[in-house]
This record gives sequence, structure tokens and C-alpha cells, in this order.
Amino acid sequence: MAEVQEYVATCPGERYAISPAICKARRERNYPRCRGCVFNPGAESGEAAGTAVTPKETTEGIFKAYDIRGTYPAEVDVAIARRIGQATALYLKGHTLVVGHDPRVSSPELAEALIDGILSVGTNVADVGLCSTPFHYFAVGTLECDGGIMVTASHNPPQYNGFKISRRKVVPVGSESGLEEIRRMIETDEPPPPVKKRGRRVPMALKGRYLKHVLRFARPGRALKVAVDTSNGAAGLYILDLFRELPHEIVPLYLEPDGRFPHHDPNPMKDENIASLVDRVRDTAADVGVALDGDGDRMVLVTEEGKRVPNDIITALMAREVLQEEPGAAIVYDLRSSWVVREEIEAAGGRPIEERVGHAFIKATMREYNAPFGGELSGHFYFRDNFFADSGLIAMVKALNVLSHSDQSLSELVKPLMRYYTTGEVNFRAADQDGKLAFLERHFSDGEIVHLDGVTVRYPDWWFNVRKSNTEPVLRLTMEARTAELLESVKARLFDLLGRPIA
Repeated sequence: MAEVQEYVATCPGERYAISPAICKARRERNYPRCRGCVFNPGAESGEAAGTAVTPKETTEGIFKAYDIRGTYPAEVDVAIARRIGQATALYLKGHTLVVGHDPRVSSPELAEALIDGILSVGTNVADVGLCSTPFHYFAVGTLECDGGIMVTASHNPPQYNGFKISRRKVVPVGSESGLEEIRRMIETDEPPPPVKKRGRRVPMALKGRYLKHVLRFARPGRALKVAVDTSNGAAGLYILDLFRELPHEIVPLYLEPDGRFPHHDPNPMKDENIASLVDRVRDTAADVGVALDGDGDRMVLVTEEGKRVPNDIITALMAREVLQEEPGAAIVYDLRSSWVVREEIEAAGGRPIEERVGHAFIKATMREYNAPFGGELSGHFYFRDNFFADSGLIAMVKALNVLSHSDQSLSELVKPLMRYYTTGEVNFRAADQDGKLAFLERHFSDGEIVHLDGVTVRYPDWWFNVRKSNTEPVLRLTMEARTAELLESVKARLFDLLGRPIA
């Protein structure tokens, strides 16, 4: 009876009971539905309970292609977190799920509600607490659990939060591999089936094992001076311990995890967010700068001159090292990548495998070909010996391997690879995205057309890809040409057809 009595409170508009701790936390922050609620001792008498919010309304817009993400608490709150926990546990039909969270201010509260939901349907939780997303992947793979949920909004600004879900063996759960089923379970009016016993929560401390795992990828040569900016994100939990085991000198920048991200947004893909790192590299005469995003799964490099290295060039650079260790292996890369990536893989004796954008697709293709390495233009780098998962720290270690075994600077290493001209990824709004893609296909019908992801059109001297975003209502354009003049010419043609780019 005591167990039942512990969960008697129910928020207006919700079907499932919540724990006293969650109820108290909601009241303390004036949760909208607390006003007039019978379980709120301080509620004004006679007032109606908060507006009911149905499950379907709650999930609107937050389920993306690869994860669940939205603003907190308007779109993502403890109520939806608890339902996500219940639905995921029931969908995966697992005995134990791993739960971790990033340092965002809202993450501990969301993680508590998520865990409560998982336990309420009889599934156990291996609680790894504050961690990076790659650490969470490591825990799911190492503990051989039935899957896991990471509370994070990755590289988004601090007002966002969300959830990344994996099944056994760190296989991602995306819109085409279970996420839509979880959404439908949340939106149903049916309560979860009754259980005889709540699940059990077990705290897990794995930091030492995780650092040893990352260090297995290290093959350092000469000592380097490395400026590292972890964006006040989760990767800062491990950086200093990692560098104590490496011969390199670290120049630290914003290592303290702080979910407010007070110095800059945790997205190193934006130039303004690596400006401090560029200055630190130049001021300290560092050999290289490394930036990691909020949850530690993306990495970017800055040369000793303070210039960003495009991530597809990093893929080409690291592919050569991987192929020295495993000649003839398959290397997977996304279709936005430069011609250079394919050319360098083939020159090193490897097998280039092009894939559509998104970690779920890259990981699946790597598993299919047993590929030891994969890279995306977005700064995600994947490793077979890391459960086919992405890791900013392992990518950093591998990049330092390449640089430390060369007598050249990073600028000198990448210069021969920067032989083509590209726009990078440019965004455009389009009311009818499918119609616009069909229009572009007709307009450029004299080129080689590929439908792997959106529309890719290839000519001997240039190519472009336009695809629908997996996370935003926009079209994304990437194009490349053999000369700067040709790039400007064809870019003008595409911009005329697509309209003004989004800043």
C-alpha cells in the first residue's frame, strides 16, 4: 500500500500519478497547472485547475528525426519527460535502461521525471547522472543494457532540452526506427499496464572505465600545445583527466560545465562561438584548437593560424590514418562532403561509402559494411570500436594522433585537401519544400541526379545538394565547384531559384 500511496498526486490534464518530489518541485516554480489544483496546498480556493493539456498537444513539434527536443518548460517539461520514460521502457521491453543528463539547468529535473516514468512501469534504471552523450553511449554498450535515454538538447541554446534514445548495442532510435511508435504510445489515452513492482534505480560510476576506453584510441607522437574549449558543456567533465594521460599541453577554455552556457552558445559550428578559441590559439601559440559542443558529441578543429578546418576535410585527414591501420576498409561519409573525401579514401586504398545525412543512417551503414570510421559535415565522427557511435573526445584524440605524427603544422597538412571551393551549408525557407525540390530537379535535368537525400545534381566541374532539414522547416543547400569563379556563378543561379538565405 505504501508504494501506491506515494504516487497519489495527479496534475490537471494528466492521467498518470506523480511523486511528491515532482509535485513539490512543480509548485516551487509555479508550474502553470498548479493554480487551483487540489494537490496544491497554496492554491487559491475556488479557482479552476490549470488548463488541461492532452498528450497529443504536448508532443506537437518536439519529435524530430533523431531525437525529442524543444524549449523548456513550454514544450518540454517534467510531465512529458515522465511519459517519455514510460513509453520508451514499454516500447523497448527492456529490463534496464541507462539514464544520463547534460549540465543544462533543467536537465536534473527532467531526468528525475524521466526516471520516475521508467520505474513506474517496472523497468530498472542504471543512473549515470551528469555526463556527456558519448559517455551515455559507452554506458549503454558497456553495461549491455536494453537501451538508454540521454537528457540533452545537444548544441542548442540553454532554453532548450530534450531526449536522445538508444536501444541495445547503442543502436539509435529515430523517426524511422521506433521514435514514432513511442510518440503514438504517449499520445494514446490508455494508461500503462499495471505492474506488481516498481523498477529499481542503481547509480553507476563509470568515469575511470570511460577514460581508459577513450585512451585506447590514442597513439601520440610529438607533444603538442592544444587549446580546448568545451563550451561549458559536458565534455569538460573529462578533459583534464584525459590530458593527464597524454603528452600534450592543454590550454583550457570554458571547461566548467554550466548549463547556462554563459560565454557562448554550445554550438561550435557557428563562427561566433569559436571566436574565443581562435583568440586563445593565437595568443598562446598553440599548435591546434579544439572545440566541443554542449553534449560532447561534435568536434571542430582550428589551425595554429586561427582558421576553422571544414569537418569534411577532417574526415579525409583522419580516414588516411584509419586506412593505414586497416587497409581496404570502408569509410562512410555524408553526401554533403567535398569530392576530396572520396578522393582521399580511394587514394589510401579504402572503400568510400556515401550516405544520407543523420547519425541513424551513418551508424546503420557503418554496421552494414563493418566500417571502422565515419564522418559528417556537422562535426560528428563515428568509430566502430566505440559501438559505431560518435564521440567528440575520441575524434579529438584521433586528430591529435595525425598531427603529432607529422612534422607539418595543421595548416600545412590541410592545405592540399582544400583544393575545391564550397558554400558550406546554407539555409532557405520554402513553403512547399517538396515542390521546390521537384522544381530544382526539372531545372537541372541535364545533370546527374541522385535522390539519396533530397536532390543532388552533379556536373563534371560542380555539384549541389538541396535537402529538407531533419530538425527545422527549411531547405539546406550545399554546393562545390572546382574554381572560385565557377562557384560564384552557380551560387548566384541557385540563390535566384531558392530566394534569400536565412541568416
